[in-house]
Amino acid sequence: MSLVPPSGLVAWLRAAGEPTRLRLLALCTEGALSVSELAQALRQSEPRVSRHLRILCQAGLLQRLRQGQWVHYRLSDDADASGFARQLLSQLDRRDPLLLRDRSEARAAAVRDGEGVPTDSSRLDRALRAFVETSGAPVTGGSVLMVGAAHPELLAGFAGGTRAITVLAPSRRAAQAARAFAERRGFACRVLAAASPDGLTGEDLARAGGPFDALLVAHQAGGEQPVARLLAQLRTAVAPGGRLWIFQRYDSLEAARERVVEHPLARLRRLLDEAGLVCERLSPIEADGEHMLAAAARAASGATQRAGSSR
Repeated sequence: MSLVPPSGLVAWLRAAGEPTRLRLLALCTEGALSVSELAQALRQSEPRVSRHLRILCQAGLLQRLRQGQWVHYRLSDDADASGFARQLLSQLDRRDPLLLRDRSEARAAAVRDGEGVPTDSSRLDRALRAFVETSGAPVTGGSVLMVGAAHPELLAGFAGGTRAITVLAPSRRAAQAARAFAERRGFACRVLAAASPDGLTGEDLARAGGPFDALLVAHQAGGEQPVARLLAQLRTAVAPGGRLWIFQRYDSLEAARERVVEHPLARLRRLLDEAGLVCERLSPIEADGEHMLAAAARAASGATQRAGSSR
């Protein structure tokens, strides 16, 4: 990154130094998004989001990209501006619950009604689906619960046969996106919106029913304790002999300000074990600029759980 004049640096700082614009900048560094998708992700009106996007574009941090009849926003092609934005965002804690929710809502918005979005799945979705299919997914029958709606392509691998599919989405918008995806792919599923966007509740699980033969967890929890609580809740929803697949962003389990840092893969394995789930497969997955942790686990038997708790 080359040196910039004070006036240019001040313009960048003024543009990025506002909470909503910082969130928009973080989303647009990961891919091109429309005003509608960004407004849904941030849960703000389109006119308000448009004003913030205009300021970011005028400062040169974002650029407008026309794709057919749609206009999308992404990080500027200017090396100095994009370098500033990436360096600034490198100081941001991406495990923050609000930022995790933004990313999840943005992915859900991107599949709603196929607006401006290719109907083909992304490389990341295909990689996650392949992980499930090669780690013990049942061929036919059984009940399936997906918690979160960030990666609806995972559902396509379970569609058909006699399976009963339930989706527990983090919001009404995400629930609408999941329904639209199922309709486009031609399979039936029951879609429920969580009572609160801040986390899964016992009421949500009670409405979903269960126990389930397969659980797909695409809900992004920020930090070790929220993930531990989520797994403890979902352990009760796994049927005997059932399996659970969980997908978390790599940085969501990194612990800040620790002297001894536990590797995120080891941390996820430990959290599964503490929740009474036996980890059968664990792998990092990188695609479309995303760094994910993928794990497949099964419910531990009573004897296994007692042995684990005595360690």
